Amino acid sequence: MNILVTGGAGYLGSVIVPTLLSEGHRVIVIDTFMFNQTSLLECCIDEKLTVVRDDASDKKVIEKYIKGVDAIFPLACLTGAPLCDKEPELANKVIIDGLQHILDLCEDSQKIIYPTTNSGYGVGEKGKFCTEETPLRPISLYGKLKVKAEEMVLASGQGITLRLATAFGVSPRPRLDLLVNDFTYQAYFTRHIELFESHFKRNYIHVRDIAKAFIHMLNNFDQLKGEAYNVGLSDANLSKWELCEEIQKQIPDFTFDENHDGKDPDQRDYIVSNDKIEATGYQPDVSLAMGIAELIKAFQIIEQGRSREVHFANI
Repeated sequence: MNILVTGGAGYLGSVIVPTLLSEGHRVIVIDTFMFNQTSLLECCIDEKLTVVRDDASDKKVIEKYIKGVDAIFPLACLTGAPLCDKEPELANKVIIDGLQHILDLCEDSQKIIYPTTNSGYGVGEKGKFCTEETPLRPISLYGKLKVKAEEMVLASGQGITLRLATAFGVSPRPRLDLLVNDFTYQAYFTRHIELFESHFKRNYIHVRDIAKAFIHMLNNFDQLKGEAYNVGLSDANLSKWELCEEIQKQIPDFTFDENHDGKDPDQRDYIVSNDKIEATGYQPDVSLAMGIAELIKAFQIIEQGRSREVHFANI
């Protein structure tokens, strides 16, 4: 297939694009490279890859490259609540306007697989799993924009949306603002974390299993289109305290405690069911423990000061 990937040099794209190429697909990546990342360098030898350094939220750019592709992965995004709060107009332009241009220009035969977020669930009911039928109650601007984007894709009748759990793991385009990555970083370099509202829970998924979910949806598109799917590790609905306990198993001298004097600015608190996507034959490969071990190895390569320079990244 010929596949257009916007934001293909970001945290997800840097894993998804090589996966697509290895599966034999031809890939066009449109990315501004706004963080000066070099994450696709190893793919440049592949003649099936085309790289376009341009703005994927520009309708003229999309119009030029969307013709003739079989599928579109709109990954271009300002990802995460802090970044969207800092740049709300840009966030709306990239997430909503950029997606609208794709929907306006794509043909009925072109497949759209779109990553949204299960942060749209906001604050769930205690002990009750959020399913794809659970009402969406996003708290942050980021969550609200992604919920709106999901509605746009599903209303088009030619898309699939993936409600991704909180991603973790090593990508050629690193991110340290993700909870597992951040906590493991702190555990490795400082050996201590103070937690705010440590009982808050969420679900997790490795970046390579996100790539696997995209491939799964691409290969089974006709049977699965028109639906939203939660994508996460079913055995990793964990509180922040429980996550620290998992990290401590691999960094025994890591300590953590509760700080009762403040609040977590991210008030998300929910557990998620992934039964729907698992019923289609999808199963993740990378456990939370494997991802923590991977990160510990990575932090031996990336020195402390330099790694913090890549704290934020596009999706």
